Amino acid sequence: MHTSTSFDPVDYLIIGHVTQDVVGNGLILGGTVSYASLTAKAFGLRVGIVTACSIDLDLTQLDGIFVHRKASPVTSTFENTPTPAGRVQHIHHVAEKLTINDIPPAWLDTPIVHLGPLADEIGPEMVTAFPDSLVGITPQGWMRGWDGDHLVTYRDWPHASQVLPQADALVMSIEDIRGNEDIVADYASRIPVLVVTEGAKGERVYWNGDVRHFSPPIENEVDAVGAGDIFAASFFIKLKQYQDPWEAARFATLVAANSVTRPGITGVPNRNEIRRFTAEVLENPAR
Repeated sequence: MHTSTSFDPVDYLIIGHVTQDVVGNGLILGGTVSYASLTAKAFGLRVGIVTACSIDLDLTQLDGIFVHRKASPVTSTFENTPTPAGRVQHIHHVAEKLTINDIPPAWLDTPIVHLGPLADEIGPEMVTAFPDSLVGITPQGWMRGWDGDHLVTYRDWPHASQVLPQADALVMSIEDIRGNEDIVADYASRIPVLVVTEGAKGERVYWNGDVRHFSPPIENEVDAVGAGDIFAASFFIKLKQYQDPWEAARFATLVAANSVTRPGITGVPNRNEIRRFTAEVLENPAR
């Protein structure tokens, strides 16, 4: 992990809050930024992060990644509690917001830009800052609200109609929209590529007026946290490489399914796994 105020260009830029997640009596590093950046690093890419967090947050797990850290009094902190009715989530702290002015100038021409808000920390205007990049979005942080007791609830994405036409691909969970298929249809009409993930059921990919479903291989699930972020990073990278969402989804599905076999941040792929899944996709072309 490198921190500085001046950076050389990178291949993959992700913007959003790195988080602390409450697990048991301790805290672990989490957030889309963490999972996606380490996934991109496994591809051999030069990876940059723009985030806001406490200056004393330990980011050594992001070794080898270039981090532009905006100082914040607190780090965004989430706590997930499983219940018979599903996950209940609380947000205990929220770090500073991120603006276009927080982006190092050398990173404005990054080939792949991933906007990964978790706590509404990115304004909708951020999508316009990268006209020459492939801009991928995981919008869950734009679909979250919370009350005075810090209980996180779903909400409508207020700036979807403004953001989607400016981006290239969107990866979201069906849970983010409470299963509302009208929203799926609306988003699919506004952005070139839409991916709707459905956990262990796989995902749907909408492109050029068509939709295809991709089912993951059956794995021994240990921890599914971060699998969606690992999928998204893998998908955006292969979409840039292949220019084919179907092939990108086939690859990303294998990577994400493999990630659930290991706990937490250890679920991110390594370079050998990236090579193996790439070969598997290339050796078994879609019919």
